[in-house]
Amino acid sequence: MVQSKLKTDLPSGSELPDSDDIPVDNEDQNLLPNILLFVLNTLWEHRQDWFFAVDMGVYHTAGKNPRVPVVPDAFLSIGVPRHREGESFRRSYVVWEENDVVPLMTLELVSWSPGGEYVKKMEIYRNLGVLYYIIYNPLYWQRDRHQPFEVYKLVSGEYQLQIGEPFWMEEAGLALGRYRGTFGGEDRELLGWFDQNGDRILTSEEKAERSASQAERLAARLRELGEDPNLV
Repeated sequence: MVQSKLKTDLPSGSELPDSDDIPVDNEDQNLLPNILLFVLNTLWEHRQDWFFAVDMGVYHTAGKNPRVPVVPDAFLSIGVPRHREGESFRRSYVVWEENDVVPLMTLELVSWSPGGEYVKKMEIYRNLGVLYYIIYNPLYWQRDRHQPFEVYKLVSGEYQLQIGEPFWMEEAGLALGRYRGTFGGEDRELLGWFDQNGDRILTSEEKAERSASQAERLAARLRELGEDPNLV
């Protein structure tokens, strides 16, 4: 990571906007990252050393102007406070106020209007030192001559395309990948977290539905045996 300015010369987070104020051009750019965030909120509810953000500005000193952020569709940082002291939430992610901890992973969702995910943003994340850069491009991958889901890892200062999905990130203890699921009553492709065995980590709603289904099957079995499940 390039550090070009002294911290005393840099603005504080309170002086900086939280994003670039450019609206997303499709709902998936908010929906899919937020599903990932909801799962982490449950999975890591007792951990205080991580931060996952959706459409939040990341201010850094690896570019020409520290007041100009890069805004991933989502990013994950490990080794930073879940909540900064005295603050209920971050307005933005200011690297020089996070002990110079850069995001471990950034996620970009490609939309109908190409946004430089494969060139401009890749170069920014490379200079910043983001270890994993993930590009999800389910609709326009043929147009862009790429694959629908690509993971790049920073190796010796350069991004190298990785193989395997879901892709395991050792530093996070999680894998990220695609799956078919139901959301809002619609069957569709979604992004999810997976464990080391490749098993998807369920959302809270899915866990509740699974528990209810298991309870109903148990009750039905008890009734078959002549037992009243309400008395067991």
